[in-house]
Amino acid sequence: MKKKVLIISQHFYPEIGSAGNRIKNIYQLLSKKGYEVSVITSDPAYPNMKIYEQSNFWDDPSIEDNTSKISRIQVTNRKYSRSILNRLFFYVEVAIKLYIRILKDKGNYDIVFATSPPIFIAIVGFLAKVKFRCHFLLDIRDLWPESLKGVGIFNNTFIIKIFSEVEKFLYKKADHIIVNSMGFMDYIHDKASIPFGKISYIPNAAKETEINRNPSSTGKAKVIYTGNIGLAQNIEFFKQLAKKLSQKNIELTIIGYGIKSKELIEYIQQEELKNVTLHSPLTRKECLDTISRHHVGIVSLNNKEVFDTVLPGKVVDYMTCKIPIVASVSGYSKKVIEQNKVGLVSETRDVDEILKHIEYLLKDPQLSSEMSNNCEKSIRESFLWEKNIIKLEEIIESHSN
Repeated sequence: MKKKVLIISQHFYPEIGSAGNRIKNIYQLLSKKGYEVSVITSDPAYPNMKIYEQSNFWDDPSIEDNTSKISRIQVTNRKYSRSILNRLFFYVEVAIKLYIRILKDKGNYDIVFATSPPIFIAIVGFLAKVKFRCHFLLDIRDLWPESLKGVGIFNNTFIIKIFSEVEKFLYKKADHIIVNSMGFMDYIHDKASIPFGKISYIPNAAKETEINRNPSSTGKAKVIYTGNIGLAQNIEFFKQLAKKLSQKNIELTIIGYGIKSKELIEYIQQEELKNVTLHSPLTRKECLDTISRHHVGIVSLNNKEVFDTVLPGKVVDYMTCKIPIVASVSGYSKKVIEQNKVGLVSETRDVDEILKHIEYLLKDPQLSSEMSNNCEKSIRESFLWEKNIIKLEEIIESHSN
């Protein structure tokens, strides 16, 4: 008899971004395998609620037709704030309302699957484990509070220490920990003395149907950046890159959002950079279709130690669309890109070096074609949801009441 699984997540369909897409795929594929899966989540709010008033984001009938399994709470705060204090209040409000919904839930579950960050959702997952007396799987998509220190916006030593102890407590109370980056495994092992056998790697991935695409190989040179433009990214890097690409007559497409996106837009308008095309957030299908019409995908992270452990979802998205990557990163992201031979990396994060890498790929169609083929190979071998969900199924089956 298949188990009953309760997924607790702040992010879920139709939210854009890696988190919402990850949980949507886990929900759908576990349901397809016969598990009785329920989801408790919030109304879509990332990067803001307003975009989900558009019907095109609600584009998956298979989820719309099964809303009895999906319970959503409403939040007062209607958008992500620039203020870290307001952001924390937002997270706490979501967590409290999710827990109240759980207290009212009369169901029985074999597994609680909670995904973090924010860390408050992991706390709700632990409380759900206690209420339902079931096993607790903790999904870690980013290290928290380490990422708070990494973006340099919150360095209150006392508060960070409290969060750090809560983090360690949750690692110890989880029956199994799932990470979306290999870079997290050593940190969690060292942080809370968690044996490696209790930690499993299940990366963000693509579905089989998403990789059957034909990338652009002709026409004017075009590069693309997708995703968050926030504190984890260096806004000055994007400004300089946009200007230098303009000087080289290379088109740049940005599908971006985040607290620094307005600053970038103002700079592009001020400098009258005609080579830059700006898109507001798109659905996943629209975003992948747009990526596929470009020659190079850009990745950038700040030079902070915590970011050496992450693998941005856009790396997987670019590989899904079979376009070579040029990245301003280090650590695990650099390792994935270079080992799979899907792009070129500037660990120094020098804009001129990034520009040279872009030009090098644009002038060498044979190398670009090889990297494109390597992208598809890597996705099929390591980043395919239909394969990777099997590991999660094995974890679930190994925990019995």
